[in-house]
Amino acid sequence: MQGVFVGFATIGLLIGLGILLAHLGIIDEAGQRTLSTLAFFVASPALLLTVLESSDLRAVFSGNVVALAGAVVVSVAVIVAVSVIRGEDLATTTIAAQCSAYANAGNLGLPIAAYVLGDAALVAPLLLLQLLVLQPLVLTLLDAAVSPTRLSVGAVLARPFKNPITVGSALGLALAISGVRLPQVLNDPLELVAGMAVPSMLLAYGVSLRLGPLPGRGVSAGQLGLVVGLKMLVQPLSAYLIGRFLIGLDTEALLAVTVLSSLPTAQNVFVIASRYNRGALLARDAIFVSTIASVPVVLIVTALIA
Repeated sequence: MQGVFVGFATIGLLIGLGILLAHLGIIDEAGQRTLSTLAFFVASPALLLTVLESSDLRAVFSGNVVALAGAVVVSVAVIVAVSVIRGEDLATTTIAAQCSAYANAGNLGLPIAAYVLGDAALVAPLLLLQLLVLQPLVLTLLDAAVSPTRLSVGAVLARPFKNPITVGSALGLALAISGVRLPQVLNDPLELVAGMAVPSMLLAYGVSLRLGPLPGRGVSAGQLGLVVGLKMLVQPLSAYLIGRFLIGLDTEALLAVTVLSSLPTAQNVFVIASRYNRGALLARDAIFVSTIASVPVVLIVTALIA
């Protein structure tokens, strides 16, 4: 259980630091936007490149990723259905879908996989699924949604290659497939820049908590309850049912996919929402509530399955 508490404590302390810096007037709203912009355009692409270049891509084709992907599809399908009924626009629907399905696989998933599941590599299928499939798709949809003019098919297909996060992921994937490693003179600076990604996301998030409306007051309770319920209850339950009854995973793999699906909404969802100025308050509140809720959920899942 140590990994659960260490992971959550690390996140909580950095978010608390952001709140304190905002409270003291050291970082204002302009500073928060600067942190988010830095994370989006510089630090996150470097982080994705360095993470993916050393990844084992064979993990993508494991049975685990099928259960994880199936659980994501279930949550997203519910959000899309509700959004169609409510008549919500594409950008709002996309952010809501991210809130309900995009897990904090990096700074929470890695320590939990290492300390709770006993193998940090178990988080690789979820990381790669999100970085190689979900994130490029989300960014493409948001680019198309906020464009002032109707985009052609060619323009939509070209958009991911103009997005720094997708470019960083693509370069990392190309290095992983080719087996090429960057020379140290390039890799070391990239790793330094990549090290800013998670802290800048968490600090920006903490600042937004202090300067913006209190969690739960910026969005409707129904909308927040829907995305958090999907993320913390429907997604892990779906992963368990798919893994057990459709794929026949063993106990260890079943525990892994269920625990990983129980991770809260990732901080970079807030960064992306802020960048596109769509659903930022929903993303912020979903991260806050799901992070708190994920502690008992992960503990319960571990106790029941292990």
